Amino acid sequence: MSTFNMDAISPEFELTDAELHLYSRQILLDDWDIDAQERLKFSNVCIVGCGGIGCALAELLARAGVGKITLIDPDTIEMSNLQRQLAFTPQDLGLYKAEILAKRLGQINPNVQVEYINQALTAENAVSVIRHQDLVLDGCDQFATRYLVNQRCVELNVPLLSASAIGLQGQLFMLEGDSACYACLFPPENQADESLRCADSGVLATTPNVMASLQAHHALLYLGLGLMPLRQKLLLWDGLSFKQRILAFEKDTDCPICQAR
Repeated sequence: MSTFNMDAISPEFELTDAELHLYSRQILLDDWDIDAQERLKFSNVCIVGCGGIGCALAELLARAGVGKITLIDPDTIEMSNLQRQLAFTPQDLGLYKAEILAKRLGQINPNVQVEYINQALTAENAVSVIRHQDLVLDGCDQFATRYLVNQRCVELNVPLLSASAIGLQGQLFMLEGDSACYACLFPPENQADESLRCADSGVLATTPNVMASLQAHHALLYLGLGLMPLRQKLLLWDGLSFKQRILAFEKDTDCPICQAR
């Protein structure tokens, strides 16, 4: 794990004058205040996947003032990524996504502490990465990683916001406390097709960025105000029709992840 060029978060609880000015448009909101902004400042989040969703998600959270962001992704930047992954330019080809994204966040908001891990999330390192987070944000494009994140968040009682995007469609749901988990909603035995990825099925440039914005918005509501509108609910977004649905779902009594809890 590496830390990029960041000063430690100020030990004082109050926001600095510079931070008050930077976040003034949020603090002016009727439903937001300085207390909510300070809760953001002292929040730790982990973003799993620094691709189409992760790039926009991380930037929005950094601009909003989330205090510490941990990025994890083993991939390097390819030409095809530039179509939708907003943090990268042609000069970044061949470099690690997590590291380049961390540098960009440092340029955007030096008040935020950013750590990056140029490795895959695995059964061996997942606990150490997730254990001390206030919220995990999954934006990866591999089912195996998504189920691993879900399992570790359940075991460690860490809230999870999981987003996905493919083609012109996206999904978003939240796990928190004793709510139903991702495996309740999508049993692993029904999700064995790893070809359902952007690299194989395609994705419009805007789709992952729409889902990243929705995921970031929900994250801010949770971290700043303690709100959980998608707890045990699935948001479905259709970019062709512009229809959006929210479906409630229940625990699967046979889910091995929830039974292990």
